[in-house]
Amino acid sequence: MTRQISIYNSLTRQKEIFKPLTDGHVGMYVCGPTVYSDVHLGNCRTFVSFDVIYRYLLYIGYQVRYVRNITDVGHLLDDGEDRMLKGAKTNNLEPMEVAQKYTVGFHDMMRIFNTLPPSIEPRATGHIIEQIEMVQVILDNGYAYIKNGSVYFDTLKFAEATGEYGKLSGRIIDDLIAESRDNLKNQDEKNHPSDFAIWMKATEEHIMKWNSPWSVGFPGWHLECSAMSTKYLGKKFDIHGGGNDLKFPHHENEIAQNIGSCGCHPASYWLHTNMLLMNGKKMSKSDGNTISPVELFTGDSTHVTKGYSPMVVRFFMLQSHYRSPNDLTDEALSAAEKGYKRLMEAFKIVKVYPCPVKQKVLWTKKLSIFLMEH
Repeated sequence: MTRQISIYNSLTRQKEIFKPLTDGHVGMYVCGPTVYSDVHLGNCRTFVSFDVIYRYLLYIGYQVRYVRNITDVGHLLDDGEDRMLKGAKTNNLEPMEVAQKYTVGFHDMMRIFNTLPPSIEPRATGHIIEQIEMVQVILDNGYAYIKNGSVYFDTLKFAEATGEYGKLSGRIIDDLIAESRDNLKNQDEKNHPSDFAIWMKATEEHIMKWNSPWSVGFPGWHLECSAMSTKYLGKKFDIHGGGNDLKFPHHENEIAQNIGSCGCHPASYWLHTNMLLMNGKKMSKSDGNTISPVELFTGDSTHVTKGYSPMVVRFFMLQSHYRSPNDLTDEALSAAEKGYKRLMEAFKIVKVYPCPVKQKVLWTKKLSIFLMEH
């Protein structure tokens, strides 16, 4: 017997009673890391938040298929450079060596933060066939066009035909400029600045590329999530999650691709975590306002007076709602450490306190659940 809950749906901008497509079962897709560098602390906050959501759904009785992808086909940086190619050059490695190195590092960090692994963790490079097939369907449905071997999604045609583009992010298509990841590359090939690549023809120096009906190239960043969520959760599933920064263009374009291929919205509920700030500001390497998870644990940073255990950091992250900004400061971490220690002391007392067995079991269970959820 599952418990009724309400969740905030980013698509409708309101709280709704959660009604899964299949009673007792939940399909949840969360956008995972791009494995070209060590995982960012802000991303850790997102994955810790969805770990709690996953655990809670299990706790209230749902059978959950939790899918979280690994992006090992590098999407493009704002300067048009491929993320995986940049990682390979920086580390003097093959792209798949880069992917393996940072995938292992990501998994290690998730274990350190005591998160449960997802049910399925597909890699983009393992689903090139599915992505090519989805591009062809979108072309067949008239929502994409081919230019010089690359395939672009026709956002104007899609918006006019469906009225759907921009609903998640609140963007007005007439006001959009080129905000997709390929925004500085092949602009002259697009029919409209807001159009985005779902397949890109590779240049000679591009390392990661595959044969397709249109060119030797690689899939667009947004395409992989549409293809993999569809394969493992179906054309329609319950929850799609990720960081707030993914609403546009990534999630907006995912929705367009899914509707463009099957005529249906992929997810019933969209959940987005908010930013992890530091000292009241957005984390930025250029401003020196950043800290890595390892530096946070060791205290090897000017931003903290000492190191904090991973469970203290997890406890700190979960003291604010996942949709609210979370401001990381040395003072806040110190307060979280004190609160976490008090909680653990209370847990120890309950375990040894002489009380009736049934009551002791009940209190121990309640505290265990609290600790699991926080």
